[in-house]
Amino acid sequence: MNGKNCLIFGGSGQIGRHLIRKLTQNEYRVVVVTRNIHQKGHIIKTQGNAGYIEIVEANIFDEGKIKSLFENADICINLIGILFEKKGNSFKNIHSLFPSLLSKLCKQNNLKHLIHLSALGINEAIDSDYAKSKLEGEKEILKNFPLSTILRPSLVYSSSDNFSTSMMTLLNRLPVFPLYYSGKTSFMPIHAKDLVDIIFHVISKKTESQIIECVGPEIITFKEILEKLLKLIGKRRLLIPVPLFFGKMTAKFFQLLPKPLLTEDQLRLLKYDNITSGRYKTNIDIGLPAKCLFEKEVEKYCYMWRDGGQFSKKNFNSE
Repeated sequence: MNGKNCLIFGGSGQIGRHLIRKLTQNEYRVVVVTRNIHQKGHIIKTQGNAGYIEIVEANIFDEGKIKSLFENADICINLIGILFEKKGNSFKNIHSLFPSLLSKLCKQNNLKHLIHLSALGINEAIDSDYAKSKLEGEKEILKNFPLSTILRPSLVYSSSDNFSTSMMTLLNRLPVFPLYYSGKTSFMPIHAKDLVDIIFHVISKKTESQIIECVGPEIITFKEILEKLLKLIGKRRLLIPVPLFFGKMTAKFFQLLPKPLLTEDQLRLLKYDNITSGRYKTNIDIGLPAKCLFEKEVEKYCYMWRDGGQFSKKNFNSE
């Protein structure tokens, strides 16, 4: 093997698609694992340079099938994560048991490196099941396969995300928007392109055995994020702080939906700032400060939520 064979789990999401483009452009061969090749295959296939990408359909808990994929791999990249639990997909299964399986298979097959995408702020969010499962997964990885790098990004955004796009949809439709914890929770949003640059640096420079916090160049509160989005889509909305009991009531209702807008666990997470902890290295420390500014990047695709869409008076080029 030439050391440039990557096995990717979670390649159909916003980060995975950016990463596949970056890797194949730099002559890395990638095998992307998806649970439904008919639903996701066409999305994944078009991201990579011809001849450098292979798509494999597999259930991530089919250990026999997953194990066979490691035979020709040099590097394993795990991007799989969920924000809410649903039937068959629990935090424990996805964030703890599966990373544990991957790390054991990396060791058994003598892989050179495992890159695992975790989340920022999980040490502090001690009452969140999401955070606890992420921490447990990290511990399993470092115990089973020390040649691992764990990346903890803050809020990740792009034109194909589930955050900025969903927020603009809601702000476009709702006359009033609730602010939980008065909208004071701070984030350091990082664009998917900047995060992929960090992942590629870790792969190509063989940065191992550490946790790296991955953040954008700005600290922005949740309220400020909403204000920026409203400005970009040309809307005026009431942003109203709501009491916690109201937040808990709405979360109980929303989490009954197939794709919940808010869950009780996510509400607990919002108590905690999502910024650098000072305990671990950051992307700045490894020489890769993020370049993308939240407002300037969202400006490139926000026209879809403006009156008139792409024919609105103020139009922007997509990324």
